[in-house]
Order: sequence, then structure tokens, then C-alpha cells
Amino acid sequence: MARRIQERVRAVTELDCTIGIGENKLQAKLATGYGKPAGIFRLTHGSWFDVLGGQPTDALWGIGRKTAAKLDALGIGTVRELADTDPRALAGRFGPTIGPWLVQTARGLSPAPVEGTPYLARSHGREVTFQRDIADWAEVRGEVVRLARLVADDIAAERRPAVRVVVKVRYVPFITQTHGQALEAPATASAPIEAAALAALDQFNGRRPVRLLGVRAEFTS
Repeated sequence: MARRIQERVRAVTELDCTIGIGENKLQAKLATGYGKPAGIFRLTHGSWFDVLGGQPTDALWGIGRKTAAKLDALGIGTVRELADTDPRALAGRFGPTIGPWLVQTARGLSPAPVEGTPYLARSHGREVTFQRDIADWAEVRGEVVRLARLVADDIAAERRPAVRVVVKVRYVPFITQTHGQALEAPATASAPIEAAALAALDQFNGRRPVRLLGVRAEFTS
């Protein structure tokens, strides 16, 4: 099945992909790291400690450098050592939820369900980075209207009305701000999307040269 998925991805995108196989989402996610580049890797309860037991704790998904450093200060340096730790001991150091979760993760356990529900984005947007900085804010307004129309076309095609519009402005040099405007009623039509985008733009106080503009429509769900 994994090979068939790779073939389909390659046929449609002309790109290779790595596939991880596991007995839960945690194992499958970590397995992809061992399958790169463009390979297939299987990680199960039976092979978990053979692969990860001697690795540092930050090899686990969800454990960063700071948490790993705190664990190391407690004498817990590897995945195996973390898995062998009493969850109650870590509950006092990391809290009643995070402490036991760290031990659970080190043991390769994950209760997260696998769902086949298609992903629905919570927003849809367009943005553009300009080859030259825009100092004329009349031109900025025109670009915001253009982007708002593109966004309106996109959400109309998806038949998902927007409830809020957000405008992003990146000033020179690389200072980014955002402002939003709620719609009076959910809409996919261009006119209310444009009006909300311009209302959001009017909330920006600065009139400095602009490097990037973005318009995003947000949905209820």
C-alpha cells in the first residue's frame, strides 16, 4: 500500500515522498524520519526500543531541547531511560498531564485516533511580495482590492462563506502587522470581502513603504 501511495504521489506531483508505517500515529510519524529520502520505514512496538531506545529524548516528537535538558538534569538522557521512569515522579516536575505523557511517548504509546475525515482549512488567503517597495498607499489599497477579489473567487468556488477578513502588511524592513474585520453576514461575494479588507487596511496607522501584502478570509469552521 505504501508503495502504491508513493507511485500515485509521483504520478500527480512528480515528487517523491517518504512514508512511515506504525501501530499508531506517533510511531508512523517518527518512522518517516528514518525512511528519508523517499523511502518506506516501519516502526512498531516490537522494534521501538531497538530503533529509539538509545536515542536522546528529544528524538521523540513533542520533546524539544528545553524539555530534554530538564530531563537530562534528572539523569534521564535516553528514550529507554525515560520509558523506564515512574510517571508519578515526572508528574511532580512537569505537571500531572505532561509528566505521564512524556513517559507514555517514550514507550511508543499514543491514544490519538486516526481519522479519515477530509481536512478543511479554517481560512483561505492570497499574498504577494513585491519586487519593489510600494510607498504610495493608493497603490496599496488597489493591491488589497485585487487580492480580496482573488480570495472571493477562491471561496466562492469552494462554496464556503467567510465571516472575517484579515489583512497582512509587511513594512520595510520586515515588520509584519495584521488587522481583521468581521463581516456583517457570512459571504462569498466579492463586494463585502473587498469592503472588509479595506476596513481592515484602514486600521493600520503606519504609512511606510510596503514589501508584502496579504488578504485572508476566515470561515466559521
